[in-house]
Amino acid sequence: MKSQTNSATSYSNDPHEHDSPAFQFSRMESLLRGHPLRDLTVDGVDAVFVKDPMLVRRILVSESKNYGKGELFRKARNLSRVGMLSEDETMHRHYRRLANPFLRSTKVDEYVPVMRGIVRDVVSSWRAGHAVDVQSEMCRISCAIAVSTLITGLPSETTEALSERLSRLAWEMIRKPLYGKSAARAGRPGASKRLAQARKDFRDLLAVCIAELLDSSGSSAGYLSALLSDSDEKGNRVLTADEVCEEAVMMLTAATVTTASVMSWALYVLSTEPLVEEKLLKDLTEKRNGSAVHDHGAPGYTLRFLMEILRLYPPVWISCRKTLSDVTLGDHSLPAGTNVVFSSYLLHRDPQRYPHPRRFDPDRWLSTHPGKVDASYIPFGIGSKGCIGEPFAWQELEVILDVVTQEWKLSTEPHSRVRTAPETTLHPRRLLMVPQPR
Repeated sequence: MKSQTNSATSYSNDPHEHDSPAFQFSRMESLLRGHPLRDLTVDGVDAVFVKDPMLVRRILVSESKNYGKGELFRKARNLSRVGMLSEDETMHRHYRRLANPFLRSTKVDEYVPVMRGIVRDVVSSWRAGHAVDVQSEMCRISCAIAVSTLITGLPSETTEALSERLSRLAWEMIRKPLYGKSAARAGRPGASKRLAQARKDFRDLLAVCIAELLDSSGSSAGYLSALLSDSDEKGNRVLTADEVCEEAVMMLTAATVTTASVMSWALYVLSTEPLVEEKLLKDLTEKRNGSAVHDHGAPGYTLRFLMEILRLYPPVWISCRKTLSDVTLGDHSLPAGTNVVFSSYLLHRDPQRYPHPRRFDPDRWLSTHPGKVDASYIPFGIGSKGCIGEPFAWQELEVILDVVTQEWKLSTEPHSRVRTAPETTLHPRRLLMVPQPR
């Protein structure tokens, strides 16, 4: 008899969260307590849920060849069926290598002035005392950054139009339900009209840009050009224009929905933690002035703050793999085809690894270090399937945080309740905040 999980949970022990009609985190914690692995039926799918971070690391790193993409990855395949979401591991690795030159740390440093300019442009449109939808604004910012840095050489009006359409797509993707009755309703024909339309609008304009690149020899558009110029040993183009479009949509969407969700939580937490905000502003000012000093290689306060945001609110909050052959995991024998599920949300809140796990405490990272032998902290995943955009994300999050907090102090509206929504990303269900000048 398998335990069942369906659709409602509460977060009464967490000062930053409230009841949310979503995945049952609290019930999952109860069901998994004392069980490194347990058979569960998750949203109608039989699976083995893994709570032990050592075993999760085996799945993702040391024994990753035994595991393929599970059901949750298949839900993402409406974005792309080639490149990094391909079932073919060789193709996956190949397209990671193609993207790497645009996402490595040394390249990301070059993007900082562009990032800062984009954030300033967006937040300068805010009006003191007038509430802004923070998630929508973070979508605008992250999408403009992604398009402007990864797709270069386009006319400014085209870049702006792509950014605006990507922002609409990211906003719809963030709120796409993964589980329960809401997900079933969203999967019906015609039920996700806004998402489908937003994706079509962005993809159509991207396809025009790709066609123009193919017609103009010698022009370069960064990541798009790398995809278009990829060829086999005979010089034949590997991807069709349509497949290039699909891969770019996937990459750009993934690069934006996660950042928007994380930054929304960061700005919300700052509004509830005045001492944290004070320390963060001091560290950002010192970094800006070149006077920050960090002892013995310890992460600075800004990094510790962001690490703690990602611990409590990992945007990719649940993952699924499927065994490709019969395997042994811990004391369990799993036949081929078994769905194996694990949650970074639950791993990050394990009291054995993180004392007072629901407390927001950036200074825990002075003595706690992300595990290199387990998977107790995996906001970007680990191993060959880890997020290729991690260096980009850390830089982008810090830049957005710095520019926004330089200009504005944000607070939630009186008597507002912020609910946690575990959907495509783990995001605040609705977050209206009121800016006031610093």
